[in-house]
Amino acid sequence: MATTELSRLPGLEAVTAHTHPAPGHYIERGPQKRLMVFSGRSHPDLAQNIAEKLGVELGGIELSTFANDETYCRYDESVRCADVFIVQTGCPPVDKNLMELLVMIQGAKLASAKRITAVMPLFPYARQDRKAKPREPITARLVADMLQLAGADRVLTMDLHAGQIQGFFTIPVDHMTALPLFANHFRDLGVTGEDVVSVAPDAGRAKMAQRFAEMIEGDLAIMHKTRPTHDQAAVTDIAGRVRDKIAVVGDDVIMTGGTLLANVEVLKKQGAREVWVFATHGLFCKNALERFKESDIAGIVVTDTVPIDPLNRPDNLRVLSVGELLADTIVNVFADDSVSAIFGGENQLF
Repeated sequence: MATTELSRLPGLEAVTAHTHPAPGHYIERGPQKRLMVFSGRSHPDLAQNIAEKLGVELGGIELSTFANDETYCRYDESVRCADVFIVQTGCPPVDKNLMELLVMIQGAKLASAKRITAVMPLFPYARQDRKAKPREPITARLVADMLQLAGADRVLTMDLHAGQIQGFFTIPVDHMTALPLFANHFRDLGVTGEDVVSVAPDAGRAKMAQRFAEMIEGDLAIMHKTRPTHDQAAVTDIAGRVRDKIAVVGDDVIMTGGTLLANVEVLKKQGAREVWVFATHGLFCKNALERFKESDIAGIVVTDTVPIDPLNRPDNLRVLSVGELLADTIVNVFADDSVSAIFGGENQLF
């Protein structure tokens, strides 16, 4: 019997429709999305704080160092089809922590993770973002290439030294800023109003300082400087009034402290009533904490993007936590929601 004749038989239309459903645009299947957070060995306290804010436990992972100083990594549980967030910041030892992150990313990639996000509160080598002299590498670009080659699908970082680092990637880069945390802290201290001046340590931080001045309802000043060596700076001029005002100097990172201490000295000579300092990343290399203990600074405010030695902390040092901010950002990334909405669209301060 011909096919056309079969199709006319009673009840056969329902059977045929059931056997051969109409094709659709997608197929739905489980399981649901899974969010998993893993920590490297650079800053486990911050990773634990993030996990607690998210309401999850840190994923099990084995990290060790062989006798020849090579890094070993193995995930203790399945990450197949999971959204994996790996928390590893760029604090010393920088090269070792960076290599450990690359190994963790590739381990998750080879274990069939659905999406891998490198949570790097401090992006390593961020200051080597251009060729300042002949025959220099652009190491920040090299780090970006390595992260992508290892298998990262996304990078989440805070207060980059320069905005062009985002252009080194072909994957999404979620850039967060701690500026609202600092503004809230200084408003709580009463450091706000027309008697306060937000000071940019150099022209490159002018936009950030302008935004911070608006947040605390203060004025703006910009310091012009030269840099004889990598870790030293000489201030040549200040644009803006600082005399008889409370000066608040903000930067992305404190390393040896030489630049900020030079800024404080110049501001005091220019008649500033008192000077406050804040920075997102408080590395405090070498004897920087000792130098700040002996300085004439009203207060120093940093965040916990990198671990800080609790035994040598000056009495005027305050550490703000970014755990909740990072957790909120991770939730939005996991839910495919906007990250810039957390900051009202004001997270590209360059």
